[in-house]
Amino acid sequence: MVPPTLLQPTGPANTAELAKRGEIKATAQKFEEQFLSIMLQQMFEGVNTSAPFGGGAGEQMFKSFMTEAMAKQMTRAGGIGLTDTISREMLKLQGLK
Repeated sequence: MVPPTLLQPTGPANTAELAKRGEIKATAQKFEEQFLSIMLQQMFEGVNTSAPFGGGAGEQMFKSFMTEAMAKQMTRAGGIGLTDTISREMLKLQGLK
């Protein structure tokens, strides 16, 4: 037996609310990615590598790309919990729970 709620059409308010929730989740995830990227950049700032594998302007540029990629993967793997917390607070501000 199919529950009656599944048979009801999705109204524009429901669709708009789902879209808003998706936007909020994406925004919170991007914020956590940026936060982790900055944190990782600070962590690697004092790490120096010796020749032949390190040094120069290329290494500095690569480190920034590496920390961004690491932050993105960390966030997708669950991060440090900022995405959920930020999403919850943003939903409250929008009047959505």
